[in-house]
Amino acid sequence: MSQAVSTTRAKRQAFNGVKVFSATMFAQREALGDAVTNWITNNPQFDVSDVVVTQSSDASFHCIAITVFYMQH
Repeated sequence: MSQAVSTTRAKRQAFNGVKVFSATMFAQREALGDAVTNWITNNPQFDVSDVVVTQSSDASFHCIAITVFYMQH
């Protein structure tokens, strides 16, 4: 079973780049938000257009992916 949650915007902004962060291990999943925040902070040349969080699971594994869509000028 998979579930995707996206930020809602009246009009989607354009993007020309995508960065995907993912983790399956508990400790990595717990640190994923900080990894995304650090990447955004360290890359001020990118304007974030959208962020999509996706969760997928099976009987043994749980995966979280955070996909950052951005515009590089």
